[in-house]
Amino acid sequence: MTPSQTESDPTQGHAANQVLSVDAMGGDKGPATVVAGLSAFLGDVPKARAILHGPKDELTTLVAKAGIADRVAIYHADEVVQMTDKPSHVLRNGKNTSMWSAIEAVRARKAAVAVSCGNTGGLMAMSMLRLRKAEGVNRPAIACLWPSRNPSGFNVMLDAGADIRADQDDLLTYALMGASYARNGLDIARPRVGLLNVGVEEHKGRAELKVAHELIGNAAVIGDFDYVGFIEGGDLPSDRVDVIVTDGFTGNVALKTGEGTATLISELLRAALMKNPLSMVGAMFAGGSLRRLRKRIDPRRVNGGVFLGLNQTVIKSHGSADATGVAAALHLAYRLAQSGFSDKLAARVASAASLAQDAGQENETGSLDTNTGK
Repeated sequence: MTPSQTESDPTQGHAANQVLSVDAMGGDKGPATVVAGLSAFLGDVPKARAILHGPKDELTTLVAKAGIADRVAIYHADEVVQMTDKPSHVLRNGKNTSMWSAIEAVRARKAAVAVSCGNTGGLMAMSMLRLRKAEGVNRPAIACLWPSRNPSGFNVMLDAGADIRADQDDLLTYALMGASYARNGLDIARPRVGLLNVGVEEHKGRAELKVAHELIGNAAVIGDFDYVGFIEGGDLPSDRVDVIVTDGFTGNVALKTGEGTATLISELLRAALMKNPLSMVGAMFAGGSLRRLRKRIDPRRVNGGVFLGLNQTVIKSHGSADATGVAAALHLAYRLAQSGFSDKLAARVASAASLAQDAGQENETGSLDTNTGK
């Protein structure tokens, strides 16, 4: 059953790149938190509009209470994809869910980007079914932003958990997609790409990493990026690299470890500053600097993993995201929508297959002389 739409639609008359499609029901903290994050986002971006997906009666009350009814259309969906649902179950039984409805709105070009806090495997499976993989992509990837010492403040890391496997050709495609994301999302003219390994020495690592090392290096010129070679875990927040390429298992473990460490540092810092009256006085004098530090390491600030390798854009927000985290994911979605990122990446990824093939041929014959655009 196709989810029904409320009688009035505040998104009508607005360009699709101003409209975000938001799954209200996937997060651990319920739709009230999603609506609170949406309200904060809309307060920052006056031109933006949203389509909210979930139970009409419940969402209508929340949206009215938040004072955003004139900017949000509600598409009714009875059911919810649970965090425990397997992707196969989601595909068989998910047509009446808020997640399916959110993706369908993007597929129908009513919105530019879909955002969900829901089940990652279900969201990826549904997105691949309805939006389809881009030409030349074997395994889509999740790209996340990692706080770094770079001028932009972030590095791009992929895959962050879309698929635990990745062979050498997948890693090459990730490098091409990640470079395009950094170029169009972070305005880095010539991104520096590194391949995550257990060491920087060329003899280290699994066989597919060594082959990928050669493939990515050979594709750097035609891919319009600089390849820095193997990097280690300590380079993730460094200014040595802009794009970090790895498989989904390693990337997801690294991401969760980084977020947990940032939360621990914040909690330990707070405890230390509240330990005694003298430290509390010191905290008062250092208040501005401490707030900047807390903002810099706050994992909510970089919430939102972008699914790369699909024909349209989907963003996965953390299931445990609070209103601040939801708002951050929506800001990222809107920024990508305004940049035309989906169309640029589609054009880029369309050339990925030929790039991978040419790079593989170069690995065998040593003759590669091609050029592609942005």
